[in-house]
Formats: sequence, C-alpha cells, structure tokens
Amino acid sequence: MDFRVNRRSPERKEDFMDIAKTIEELVKKINLDQVLKDLFSKDPGKAVEKALGVKLPADQLKALVEGVKAKLSLDKAGEVLGTVTGLFGKKED
Repeated sequence: MDFRVNRRSPERKEDFMDIAKTIEELVKKINLDQVLKDLFSKDPGKAVEKALGVKLPADQLKALVEGVKAKLSLDKAGEVLGTVTGLFGKKED
C-alpha cells in the first residue's frame, strides 16, 4: 500500500518575492493616484484589480489587499514616527 500524503509544495521564495513586489507596486500606484486611493478606501478589492488590470481569484485578491493594507499602515507609522522625532529636534551640544 502507498501511504504517501498529497501535500502542497511549500511556498517558494520566488513566489513570495513576486507577491512582495506586486504589493510594493500597488502601494506606489495607490499613493500616486488620488482616485485609486479613494477607491481603495471604499472598495480595496476593486481598487487592486483596477490597478493591476486583471480580475483575480478571491484568495489571491484577499492576500494582496491585506498586504497592501499592511504596507500602507507601516508607511503611515513610519511617517508618524518621523514627525514625532522631528518635534523633538536635534540635540544641541
């Protein structure tokens, strides 16, 4: 008897890098296009598909939307941190 289990192959590093690159490109497009940014705040899935120019399966769309949201949040947190740090100015010796 054959007891092998059918398993999905582990996610390849290349696949992860492609997704990360796509998320980076989407964030750039959203930040540069106010109409797309407004659409993303109302309907993130529709905005992602519009930016990419393709209809995606639900699982892929969800992953990209979550990735873009996370990246936008990180970028925003970085901006806030920079602003707060700037409020304290530089140390004078």
